[in-house]
Amino acid sequence: MILTGSEIKARLSKDIVIEPYDENLLNPNSYNLRLHNELLVYEEIVLDMRRPNRLRRYTIPDEGFVLNPNQLYLARTVERTETHNLVPMIEGRSSIGRLGLFVHITAGFGDIGFKGFWTLEMYAIQPVRIYPGVPICQIFYHTIQGEVVDYDSDKYQNNQDIQPSLLYKEWQSKKDPQLRLSFGQEIG
Repeated sequence: MILTGSEIKARLSKDIVIEPYDENLLNPNSYNLRLHNELLVYEEIVLDMRRPNRLRRYTIPDEGFVLNPNQLYLARTVERTETHNLVPMIEGRSSIGRLGLFVHITAGFGDIGFKGFWTLEMYAIQPVRIYPGVPICQIFYHTIQGEVVDYDSDKYQNNQDIQPSLLYKEWQSKKDPQLRLSFGQEIG
């Protein structure tokens, strides 16, 4: 089940932390998160899963920044969130989607116990001008059933900035040069 806006508000400082919190961003069953004023863009032509990729940082000025098609932009939310005993998820706002802007591509699913800023993987269908502080996506919360195990990761937990892919850390932690999936199968 998804929490209503009033239930989100009732669970603030308990199961839900949103910093900073603004009552005006609360919706009937979600809370709007705003776009921070920085972006990261990969400089590599071919991204490599096994290595860190070079990045360039941009600041979004008050007069806006144009996102171009065929380019991935990494951004983050202004708000830091923390979630306990619930599953947090983010989705782009419909008004943003109607401009042809994908806000999180495939990474909208959060884990129980996640603490940090949400990294947004943004992709524009056509050129679109974005602005810092715009409500860009919405967070909503699912109740859970079963034993609760909090998210614990050295990759993304307690982040303080935009997080590029850290998949390479999974490769580096393997003694075998072949990638072993978490359930023990090899790809080769």
